[in-house]
Amino acid sequence: MARAVTMFTGQWADMKLDDLAKTMKGFGFDGLELACWGDHFEVDRAVTEDDYCDKKREQLDKYDLGCWSISTHLCGQAVCDIIDERHKSILPESVWGDGDPAGVNDRAAEAVKNAARAAQKFGVPVVNGFTGSSIWHLLYSFPPVPPKMIDDGFKLFADRWNPIMDVFGECGIKFGLEVHPTEIAFDIYSAEKALDAIGHREEFGFNFDPSHLLWQGIDPVEFIRYFPDRIYHVHIKDAITTLNGRTGILGSHIDFGDHRRGWNFRSPGHGGVNFEEIIRALNDIKYTGPLSIEWEDSGMDRLHGAEESCEFVRSIDFAPSDVAFDSAFDKEKQ
Repeated sequence: MARAVTMFTGQWADMKLDDLAKTMKGFGFDGLELACWGDHFEVDRAVTEDDYCDKKREQLDKYDLGCWSISTHLCGQAVCDIIDERHKSILPESVWGDGDPAGVNDRAAEAVKNAARAAQKFGVPVVNGFTGSSIWHLLYSFPPVPPKMIDDGFKLFADRWNPIMDVFGECGIKFGLEVHPTEIAFDIYSAEKALDAIGHREEFGFNFDPSHLLWQGIDPVEFIRYFPDRIYHVHIKDAITTLNGRTGILGSHIDFGDHRRGWNFRSPGHGGVNFEEIIRALNDIKYTGPLSIEWEDSGMDRLHGAEESCEFVRSIDFAPSDVAFDSAFDKEKQ
């Protein structure tokens, strides 16, 4: 089908964009999904400087690279989260400010609104990101969690994200939530509840990432088939579970990459995700957007992994058939 193969730059923000673009072009990528941190895509400058977006396009054009989305995961996380010291390390100073939790929530919401305005100026149709969640810590229901506490969490999500989605609607931009643990939606049924909470408004959909579903025991293909009209962007990322009788699915408070964890992210093709079935499902829903590699593998050199991943994604992407395989048997069509 020749979908564009892109690299999400979030895990590469330690590299200057010019260096990264040159490297990824050399590996055969068609474009980049630009993270809104580092120098890759600066939202504040995009909305305040008349020529910023043009210059950013020129920077990509120099290497014949496209861009179909930008990503505001870090600021998005702080919209609904209960803010603590962890957030200081991921947020820009303009959002963290004095660290007052309510102020951080408000400034994060404004930053996501500005991401929509920046995307409109930059000419991309999708902003990917996180929402955060005020109820993630209630996942295991002990002490017993009254249903109202969960309902209140989804109401808070709607109260904070509806005004953000108003701006996305005004700008003609879609928001793709990466369904992910620690977000308001982390599996099929919580994603459905999030859509219900926000009134199924068109601006709000999903950045499909199979890796976060796989280790939870969810078939990623089922997610695509459950939300065929809400897949606004696709991440290609792999994961593997290694439940050997000692490891646990909750990760045991052990860092990524450690063999004692019950699951880890892997470079595409090196884990348990069935990418062929995902491509078939994406063909069924007529998804024609980019396949964006989010590269995370603590056990592999990232440059090796990036180049290999590009080749892998090209090898698994194929167009649907435009004829029935048995049509040649029909005498009327001969």
